[in-house]
Amino acid sequence: MPKERSLDPENWNAFRAQAHAALDQAISHLQHRSDAPVWRQTPAPVRAALQAALPLEGTDPEVLVARICRDFLPHDIGNTHPRFYGWVHGSGTADAILPEIFAAVMNANLGGRDHVANLVEKQVIQWCREMVDFPETAGGLVVSGTSMATVLAVKAAREKIGGLALRQTGLAGTRALVGYASVEAHSCIARAFDILGLGKAALRAIPSDADFRMDIAALEAAIAADLNAGLQPFCLIGTAGAVNVGAIDPLDRLADIAARTGMWFHVDGAFGAMGVLSPAIRPLLAGIERADSLAFDFHKWMHVTYDAGFVLVRQAEDLRHAFSERPAYLEGAERGLAAGNPWFCEYGPELSRGFRALKIWYHMARFGLTRIGEKVADNCAQTQHLAALVRDHAALDLLAPVALNIVCFRFDPGSMDEAALDALNGEIVIALQERGLAAPSTTRIRGQLAIRVNLTNHRTKLADLDALVADVLRIGCEITGG
Repeated sequence: MPKERSLDPENWNAFRAQAHAALDQAISHLQHRSDAPVWRQTPAPVRAALQAALPLEGTDPEVLVARICRDFLPHDIGNTHPRFYGWVHGSGTADAILPEIFAAVMNANLGGRDHVANLVEKQVIQWCREMVDFPETAGGLVVSGTSMATVLAVKAAREKIGGLALRQTGLAGTRALVGYASVEAHSCIARAFDILGLGKAALRAIPSDADFRMDIAALEAAIAADLNAGLQPFCLIGTAGAVNVGAIDPLDRLADIAARTGMWFHVDGAFGAMGVLSPAIRPLLAGIERADSLAFDFHKWMHVTYDAGFVLVRQAEDLRHAFSERPAYLEGAERGLAAGNPWFCEYGPELSRGFRALKIWYHMARFGLTRIGEKVADNCAQTQHLAALVRDHAALDLLAPVALNIVCFRFDPGSMDEAALDALNGEIVIALQERGLAAPSTTRIRGQLAIRVNLTNHRTKLADLDALVADVLRIGCEITGG
């Protein structure tokens, strides 16, 4: 006979007390996060414990929560700290705890059917459409991040320009499709071409100008060469916030070229698209509203917790035509639970989809886009402050123009060759991280290794940037003996 014992608590009151205690510890961790090092390497005993054998018997929640608080929380990546500047990581909010609780309670699958969670995502889609001035025909999908959003957008472009027959026949025997993006574009774009069978070589890497924006003359020449070779240009990709330096391609001009040549115009706005929320920055993004598709992340400059990305398509039906499959077991209905057509699973590859939309909906409603936009503007102003500090120190070199929220610089005491300077600045970044002082990352600007500071952090203050410069100078002098 079956045991018929569920996985729910046997004592709900005891569980309630345990959950309240866990919530208190989680909130305390965030409240005092800035008092701890930005990053600490996970110690050997914790690493060893995380190689334990498969658990066949259960463990009390209090024991597991205590272990999380002792072993996991102190060794997070650090992006909730005000001095985390690496890569393009969002910082989250304390309020994000609340919708995550209810998303877990509801355990909704947003692949389809008629239930309130889908209505929440539909409202998020509507808000995003209004945010970037897309028409009422636009639609989209909440996804894990811009990497996945890019795959969806490029697939929609492939089928729109190459024909829906590609879904059945594939690319074999068709006229070769080629696309265009700046050399500064994110690597997820080439990866999308790879995943979709187009091949990375089908993505033309267009040179950039002195400000790291796509060179229009070089783009026009590449298109002409491909047409002369009998190839079919199908997708032009503009970058709104290049990952290395934050540069914004001339989106309006790219939209004109895409319209003239019959190409799909996609904008990678992973973090930069959120500049539309700031009246001072929005003009830099002129032309974004003309895109056929737009990819961006809520978990970067909008500070929603990971993971939460989005794809928005000017004509929602283009996305649906690229993905829709409705076998008999997914047949819809006019009434009942199987209503709510069309289903979200028709707009992307996932049938099982979690309730990411709730934390996005909550965050936008909780803070409002005006306040979120103010934090975008704050980060840009802080970036200018950091750039000024770099310019004021003879031992620091600014390696790229500051377009939005990224500063690339290096420590240069003089009389060192390029290889030695690269090694020195790489060691400075590692020292900052290992000492828990700050967490910038590195990149290369025209071949030179740079200390890269990205600000998508609502907790960062000007004093944090002052401290960063002082620490870079101090550590640099320690290493060089200066």
